Amino acid sequence: MKNHQQYYDESFSKVSLVDEAFDDIEFEECEFIDCDLSQTRLNNCRFINCSFVRCNLSLLKIPNCRWYQVSFEESKLVGIDWTTAHWPSFHADCELSFKQCILNDCSWFGLTLQELTMLECKLHDADFREGDFSQSEMTYCDFSHSLFMRTNLEKVDFSESSNLSIDLNNNRLSGAKFSRHEALNLLQSLDIELVD
Repeated sequence: MKNHQQYYDESFSKVSLVDEAFDDIEFEECEFIDCDLSQTRLNNCRFINCSFVRCNLSLLKIPNCRWYQVSFEESKLVGIDWTTAHWPSFHADCELSFKQCILNDCSWFGLTLQELTMLECKLHDADFREGDFSQSEMTYCDFSHSLFMRTNLEKVDFSESSNLSIDLNNNRLSGAKFSRHEALNLLQSLDIELVD
């Protein structure tokens, strides 16, 4: 990969670019397979209709990067601050998809990213506060110690997801779906006692 280049319909396999820095690169319809970009800085890069499979993107820095129709599968994305990317305000659905990924310690604070897909992901200590993730699919995920405060979660499908700690009074949850056993955990925020 070189700075200030455009890559179209290319496949990057087993590329290792740890702790590197790249500027102004556009990737369209590219696939990244078994790549290691951990701790790399991607400044002002664009990813359009790309896929990442079995990649290590932990601690990736993404200032002013644009993401549209990008899928991540079986990838490690620990500690990414997604708030530093460029998210156009006129386009609330960037069609991001995460399947069987590790997204621990990521920040999505204050972002409007509707219709996200997160399937079978681990999201420990992730920050979703102040964001709008309405109409997303977040199924079979583990949200241990993740933060939700003043978050729009309307019509989000949390089916089979676990370890959700969501204050019913400080988040928008109209039309959201939860597994029955997880829904009981949500009642803890109401300071009520359940009896059998």
